[in-house]
Amino acid sequence: MSKLFLIPTPIGNLEDITLRAIRTLKEEIDVVLAEDTRKTGILLKHLGIAKPMMAFHQHNEHQQTDRLIERLLSGESMGLVTDAGTPGISDPGFLLVRACVQHDVEVECLPGATAFVPALVNSGLPADRFVFEGFLPHKKGRQTRLNEICENKYTSILYESPHRLIKTLQQLAEIAGPERKVSVSRELTKIYEETLRGTLAELINHFENAGVKGELVIVLEGKPA
Repeated sequence: MSKLFLIPTPIGNLEDITLRAIRTLKEEIDVVLAEDTRKTGILLKHLGIAKPMMAFHQHNEHQQTDRLIERLLSGESMGLVTDAGTPGISDPGFLLVRACVQHDVEVECLPGATAFVPALVNSGLPADRFVFEGFLPHKKGRQTRLNEICENKYTSILYESPHRLIKTLQQLAEIAGPERKVSVSRELTKIYEETLRGTLAELINHFENAGVKGELVIVLEGKPA
């Protein structure tokens, strides 16, 4: 019986892949759908796995989805991976999963690595209720989203690139105030992993002086009651 497996991959440290994910890649799928076949090829080689790969990323997922559904309905099983983390979390995956649900194709999501969970838990901010925002829009709708985030009473989590981090922290400070607490995690699971905690003003000052490198997760305190 055909099935789509969503398979999380390490976000940095190659040891952060589960035994179940390795077994699924080896034994239960016919083809790997990869965001970047070169990066996935390196991971598969590291794991000693030889499987056919197909590119599935944000630039072709609309065109590929119908073709993949046809293949799944014909009896193939597929494993969807992204460059790092869990498919569908700020990465391709939603369109294909929705199409599978619509066509009664079984979907199985394996648990595994994703960047926002360790960043949230390590932030020291409340983690019982939170809002995951992913990447903010660069232009249209950005100010509206920023306003909503700063008014939210629960902890908010954002992904950000190095060249936009300071701008985003400054915009948050303009709306929420410079004393709102925030945590920034960078290079999670990698050798230079670091989590910095403080107020928006303090972290803006730090990154303006120290520079910004690596993949980043911002965890912002909810609006105080």
